Amino acid sequence: MNYRKICNIIGRIFWVEAAFMLPPLGIAVYRGEHASVRGFLIAIALLAVLGMAGVFLLRPRRDSFYARDGLMTVGLAWILVSFMGGLPFFFSGSIPSLVDCFFETVSGFTTTGASILPAAEDMPLSDMYWRCFTIWLGGMGVLVFVLAVSPKKGSATAGDEIHLLRAESPGVTVDKLVPRMRQSATILYTIYIALTILQVIFLLSGGMSLYEALVATYATAGTGGFGMMNDSFASYSPYIQVVVTVFMLLFAVNFNVYFLLLIREFRKALCNQELIAYLGIVAASIAVITWNISHMFPTLAESLRHAAFQVASIISTTGFMSTDFDLWPELSRTILILLMFVGACAGSTGGGLKVIRVVILAKAIRRAVLQAVRPNSVRIIRVDGAVVDEDTVRGTLNYFAVFMAIQFLSVLLVSIDNFDFVTNFTAVATCFNNVGPGLGGVGPTRNFAAYSDFSKLLLSANMLLGRLELYPILAIFVPSTYKK
Repeated sequence: MNYRKICNIIGRIFWVEAAFMLPPLGIAVYRGEHASVRGFLIAIALLAVLGMAGVFLLRPRRDSFYARDGLMTVGLAWILVSFMGGLPFFFSGSIPSLVDCFFETVSGFTTTGASILPAAEDMPLSDMYWRCFTIWLGGMGVLVFVLAVSPKKGSATAGDEIHLLRAESPGVTVDKLVPRMRQSATILYTIYIALTILQVIFLLSGGMSLYEALVATYATAGTGGFGMMNDSFASYSPYIQVVVTVFMLLFAVNFNVYFLLLIREFRKALCNQELIAYLGIVAASIAVITWNISHMFPTLAESLRHAAFQVASIISTTGFMSTDFDLWPELSRTILILLMFVGACAGSTGGGLKVIRVVILAKAIRRAVLQAVRPNSVRIIRVDGAVVDEDTVRGTLNYFAVFMAIQFLSVLLVSIDNFDFVTNFTAVATCFNNVGPGLGGVGPTRNFAAYSDFSKLLLSANMLLGRLELYPILAIFVPSTYKK
């Protein structure tokens, strides 16, 4: 394990985090939010000092950097960045509890959107800006951003980059868009920024102020769901809700599809099997829910708008709401819970199992049934015309098994707080799948403040496990990780 190199990379990440705290610091100074100014100054100073220690005092003595180094770097970086990112809230007093600060910031960086705040609109604007910006930064990945902007001979060599990107990026496999990994990271962030700017323009056209448009877009782009109001988007106009619906769906698409469109590989992009499955699930869910809730709204168009908004919000794991869907019929609520687990496409900013894993699992189940009928038959699994190797299929099945084991163990542990099963199950599901609101006591009009510190830390771990897809966090607690 190359500990010095790990510390060196984390030190550079601290510098990036400190730099991103400067805009909210400027907002705090401009608005005279003195407590927030103090909070951001202390946090920036700590990040700068710790970054200097990592970069200058712990310079690597060797260049070796392997897969386990990448897992350890990503796991530790996300935990530490989340802890440091919550310090402005703690030192300003806007969130007095350090555990609550950690929970709120983990929720932001992992793009979950679960909150302990009883009234988000009472938060200082500078703190609110930072709270929502953590979602945008975490959406594509903190280390991906560092790779995209760091000098060519920075902290990570070409051999290191693939280990970092594989450990941080969601999906079954991580492929480079172009031969150079750094260039791939730059392309991903360019697409991400372009979609972000486009959404800001559409929201400005709908009458939002620049601040509102930026904060709403940060939460949409990262599919995180933090809102400026406790009712999320319920009080905004139908135009704003439609715009947000479209962009939630867009940000949940694999960014490789956008790259294929940019290089004019239209047929390959539009025939992507994961994209087709994703759109099919969305269309079917909207149709059923619209029918199921049609009696609750004056017109079919309004039912369709709310159904589309909530389906887009849940499958993209954004977590916004346009109405209290906890009051919907049981069929609609069950569909939304299932969509929590399906999640977005691999290579997007969304969470969940990922659509491609669901596709592979479905094909693996079909193959198992057919082979039970004809034991001597040899059947292979294909996705987009390419053969899926057995290691990938086995890895998908293993991932699903670990995923469900952690889900049920976490539900058992949070039940210590003595809330009802629906509340506990959906609280874990929504945190583990990086969605945000659940049902019951953690429904769209409620929050997670009632949980104990133990449960909040456990749910924070669930968020990190879900965002980093288990292994970078689990690797920290496996003894063999540290053996030579």
